[in-house]
Amino acid sequence: MSELVLPQGVKYIDGHRFRAAFIAGAQAIINDRAYLNKINVFPVPDADTGTNLASTVQAVAAELPTDASLGKVVTDAADAALMGSRGNSGIIFAQFLYGLSKSLKGEKLATPAKFVEAARVSVEHVYDSLLNPVEGTILTVMRSWSVALEKFSATSDDFQVILHKSFEVAEKALRDTPKQLEVLAKAGVVDSGAKGFVDLLQGISEFMRAGNLRDIPVFEKPEESVEIHQFSGDDDIPYRYCTEALISDAQIDFVEVKRKAESFGDSVVVAGSPQRLRLHVHTNDPAELFDWLREKGELASMKAEDMIRQFEVSNKRKYPIALVTDSACDLPQEIIEKYQINVIPFTVNFGENSYLDKVTITPDKFYSLLDAAPVHPSTAQPSPAMVSNLLSFLKTHYDSVVSVHISSQLSGIHNLAVQAVENHEDDDIHVVDSKQLSVSQGLIVYRLAQAIEAGKNIVELTDLAKNYVEKTKVFVDVATLKYMVRGGRVSPLKGLVAKLLNLKPIISLDEEGKGIAFGKSFSRKGNMDKIKKLVTEFGQKDRVWNYAIVHARALDRAQDYAADIEKILGKAPAYIQEISPVVGAHNGIGVVGIGIMHE
Repeated sequence: MSELVLPQGVKYIDGHRFRAAFIAGAQAIINDRAYLNKINVFPVPDADTGTNLASTVQAVAAELPTDASLGKVVTDAADAALMGSRGNSGIIFAQFLYGLSKSLKGEKLATPAKFVEAARVSVEHVYDSLLNPVEGTILTVMRSWSVALEKFSATSDDFQVILHKSFEVAEKALRDTPKQLEVLAKAGVVDSGAKGFVDLLQGISEFMRAGNLRDIPVFEKPEESVEIHQFSGDDDIPYRYCTEALISDAQIDFVEVKRKAESFGDSVVVAGSPQRLRLHVHTNDPAELFDWLREKGELASMKAEDMIRQFEVSNKRKYPIALVTDSACDLPQEIIEKYQINVIPFTVNFGENSYLDKVTITPDKFYSLLDAAPVHPSTAQPSPAMVSNLLSFLKTHYDSVVSVHISSQLSGIHNLAVQAVENHEDDDIHVVDSKQLSVSQGLIVYRLAQAIEAGKNIVELTDLAKNYVEKTKVFVDVATLKYMVRGGRVSPLKGLVAKLLNLKPIISLDEEGKGIAFGKSFSRKGNMDKIKKLVTEFGQKDRVWNYAIVHARALDRAQDYAADIEKILGKAPAYIQEISPVVGAHNGIGVVGIGIMHE
């Protein structure tokens, strides 16, 4: 990055100066992100405001053009924020930049008077984006700062003076936030989002006064001895999911969206324009929310984060080691809840409509769409940022993290997790290739969860993980090749032959985690007999620790398997449940899978 030395007495801001100042402010937020997470109590204590704001400003900083006009830089910043914003405060910040871009579009530079007016309009845009603005938050600090800008610009035309004095006013407004919001006073903290905005202003002000991009100060982290309120189990999180969506190709009434979104929950923020907007809302029913949004335009991206799990991670963790998996892992929700397992969702696509596996689409709805949809669904792995952000978040609250994923031969999520660990350069995050999927992956995660509960340390867990992978097998009874043909995994000719001959394949995974044909028969009964024989042989080799069964709208058949295998092994299955949509997309309705693990 080229050196930029500012003169004493800055009379204007151009694109180059805005870019440099923003990067300085962004760095201040990034330096302070851990503290922002710790003091995050409003609107819910999910301890991710720092992570979200840092991610938002990083997304913006990465897209700022060099050697461009002020209008171009601010417009690109607003677009990047709309695309990359995260969390309540992140989307509010995106709307603030959108307001700036509306006022500064086409401008080569801005005098203090022009910038002050743009800031005032931006704050108005922020208030308009909220259905129920709450004072004592980032809103209050933004407004206090904007009013101060106007006040000091009346007596000075020097950006260095105006920005520094208005920053001091914003600092005071931040200190006063507990006087306006009871939850902050109770916790003994200031508002986290407001503190992030003040960090940004501090970085900008210090840069303006230092005048040299290479001399941007590194802000010290708060003392670890600072006492932060720890929330009890009585702290109320009425809505589980923090949801966000980017809707494009639309003509949407902001008021309609805000009011309709409130019917799904609270903390509603709408940023952007009627042609492309970003929505934030806390809800217990993200699936229905996103279904409604699809009627309004194209969902370009979406997010649904589990705030209850984030709260537990930050304040009520059960164990010193975090356990992570992906949504291809089929485990009952009660097991996931009991052991505080963190699940990264895959994406399932029906044409232009995207869903988060098990979050914004349930197995029941998925299988209803599977036959009705004109196109066969496709699946996609989570974004690198989603994987990296979760692992980073968990590592700030746990001693170690174990992340167990679907076979690396079937998906790239294992490699994404490995890459994230390498980027963090953290030896305390351990990534495991399960070499399995669905129910067999679930058994590995389940047993590791029990080992964590039993107090095994991270070294023991990594050894156990390898051992459990080697001891696990899956047998899949495929009802028809129709879905594999539709999904492109089996050629139409082979599918036709199988249909004519009534072939029923049995699928498994080899030692490397690759799919293999393990047998076939000419009837469902023939498949069941063969799988029962395979289970018997597996049980004869060594004592069976446990087994489980999954199915796609084939509960009766799954129960028949359970009754027969219980006679063979002398124990009931650990669980029976529907197979995840991301796995069912490739195997189709009627499939039954049996996962089994040696002691």
